[in-house]
Amino acid sequence: MSPEPPSRQSTALSQALRELDIILANAGVGIVFVKARRLVRCNQRYAEIYGFDSAEAAVGHSSVELYATAQEARGLGARAYPVLSSGETFRGEQMMRRQSGELFWAHLTGRLINPDDPADGSIWIVDDITERKLADAALADLHAEQQLIFDHAMVGIVFLRGRRVTRCNRAFEQLFGYGPGELDGQLSRAWYLCDADWKAAGDLCYEPLSRGDSYHAEMLLGRKDGTPVWCEVRSKAIDRSDLSRGSIWITQDITARKLADQELVTAKAQLEALVAQRTQQLSQTVAALEQKVAEQQAAEAHIQRLALFDGLTGLPNRHLLADRASQAIDIARRNDEPLAVLFLDLDHFKNVNDSLGHRVGDAMLVQLASRLRGAVREQDTVARTGGDEFVLVLPLTDIAGAAHLATKLMALASAPFQVEQQELTVTPSMGIAMFPTDGDDFDTLCKCADAAMYRAKKDGRNAYRFFTSEMQAQSARALLLENALRRALERKQLSLHYQPQASLDADGETRIVGAEALLRWHHPELGWVSPAEFIPIAESSGLILPIGEWVLREALCQLRAWDEIGLPELTMAVNLSAVQFRHDDLPELVGRLLGEIGMPAGRLELELTEGAAMDDPAMAITVMNELHERGVRLSIDDFGTGYSSLSYLKKFRVSKLKIDQSFVRDLTEDVEDCAIVDAVIRMAAALGLETLAEGVETEGQLAFLRRHGCRAVQGYLFSRPLPADAFAEFVLSRTMVSV
Repeated sequence: MSPEPPSRQSTALSQALRELDIILANAGVGIVFVKARRLVRCNQRYAEIYGFDSAEAAVGHSSVELYATAQEARGLGARAYPVLSSGETFRGEQMMRRQSGELFWAHLTGRLINPDDPADGSIWIVDDITERKLADAALADLHAEQQLIFDHAMVGIVFLRGRRVTRCNRAFEQLFGYGPGELDGQLSRAWYLCDADWKAAGDLCYEPLSRGDSYHAEMLLGRKDGTPVWCEVRSKAIDRSDLSRGSIWITQDITARKLADQELVTAKAQLEALVAQRTQQLSQTVAALEQKVAEQQAAEAHIQRLALFDGLTGLPNRHLLADRASQAIDIARRNDEPLAVLFLDLDHFKNVNDSLGHRVGDAMLVQLASRLRGAVREQDTVARTGGDEFVLVLPLTDIAGAAHLATKLMALASAPFQVEQQELTVTPSMGIAMFPTDGDDFDTLCKCADAAMYRAKKDGRNAYRFFTSEMQAQSARALLLENALRRALERKQLSLHYQPQASLDADGETRIVGAEALLRWHHPELGWVSPAEFIPIAESSGLILPIGEWVLREALCQLRAWDEIGLPELTMAVNLSAVQFRHDDLPELVGRLLGEIGMPAGRLELELTEGAAMDDPAMAITVMNELHERGVRLSIDDFGTGYSSLSYLKKFRVSKLKIDQSFVRDLTEDVEDCAIVDAVIRMAAALGLETLAEGVETEGQLAFLRRHGCRAVQGYLFSRPLPADAFAEFVLSRTMVSV
């Protein structure tokens, strides 16, 4: 066949080009032709994604500038080339950069125009998936939060489908003596003592679950070894309209409570037997009988008094409180009425007993009990549970009513007490839990109110706080971390990372002159635990002292090791907590470690926060002077974020102020941060102090600091904190780097 006339070929080509233009213009994704890493042609959607004014404005730009960094561009090329060169389509997700500098996530689909000749270029389809990535991240966070609650709940939780275990938490496995995963797929028969009990439980729970109600019961179940255990169980169907989807069961060990109940029944039976025996013995004469009956009644009343009431204040004790509270909660549950449980504890009451004696302290408690009784209604219960702790159960009391009463009790408890010609004043801390929001039983409400009371103490005392679920999670997490932290040192879970510190020389060069030692904790089950989370726990538990000594020793030993492999002479900065700084033997400890390791004192720089120094300025000056006399360098960390006084700052024997990263972060954009940083640098220079800026991440920040006279920096612009070996490699690779 003869070829088509040129005019018809030209018309077809024009038609094809017009159709291609229409496709490019109306595509919902970005399309670009790239040749030799240059944008040859793109559609309007591609220009919009990358922030070009038009598709024509994008032509000629390097594709490398569209990536977050040139390194990431090379990385994508290394991943894509093997796929493209084989004639296949490359697909992947990549962080990209718009013309404004904003980073975003993109899905890339690319293919070579001619696999036999890559020089002909490639075509890429780009879709902005930032919103999807954000949604995925949010969903992942939600799943992680749900899993955390499931894993760390203090009660056993199990999901059943067809009466088989589909999932359970560790607390459930431990309750019944099973190892991790041992119950997966097992029939629930595993924790029943016999087949009859198992069948009866299924029959009883079916009707309420099918109605969408909760099933609640107390059951005698069995552990793996056959040991019986009393449990309170609560269950609900996942979908009442389709019970085949399974149910969730929450189980709590109540064996101790059951045993206590049984002991009370036994004691009562023994008492009744004693009464009968005495009555029979004294039946000889009417007069003797009457006398002995009276004696017996008096004895019973006294026993009951001792068993149910506090011997000092006459208030109900724990046993009577639990009984009255359970009755009040049952009534509130049946009538759908509110109820509040309030914990009250006196702040620093131990000081009264230690300084004035227990007799004075007891007299104060008796007066306080009288004030509390006079402040509540007849149906309310005021109990003393021990020491200076009081518990109030308040039926028909909502949140507003509980807050009103708490305010009233604050004033009553804070009013002066007159004891033996002495006028004494104390303050209370109170925690409040509400039924049924915070718990459906007295034990749970007590724990919640107790946690709220400790939050009031943590917030400064002389206050009241309502319980929040966040408190429960934080309390459980803090206890878990404290227990794990006690063994972290001996199990070698703690390590140090080192962040380089660079000097800004007058000739425009930077040199690595030091390192800041940063404590890290990796737990085999919890993973990496943030210092912001475990350092306060270490301080409150006293563990910070042995850990702090280990950090000092480890950092100085590492400094000596770097000297031995030929690193330049560096300084080592080590953070001190307020607890360490206040400890009497800090200067002696530092001197001893320097001597043992053979490190000159001038190579060590101890960093302390403004708060640690200003907590007791006179003590701080004494400790600083002792450390200064030993030759140790001192610096104030996070300067400007605390409440330092310039009148004390000039008395502190410090050589350096560290500018907090919160001021450095927006240095190139926020005029107030610029003014603050400039003022700190000028003030330090006037006082003869060095300055070091933390958190330097951009060239703009570095240029500002250099221009305004800051002579030392640290931050991600130079390096993240590194393990010791990686730090050594970093320093050796760039003893002098021009920035």
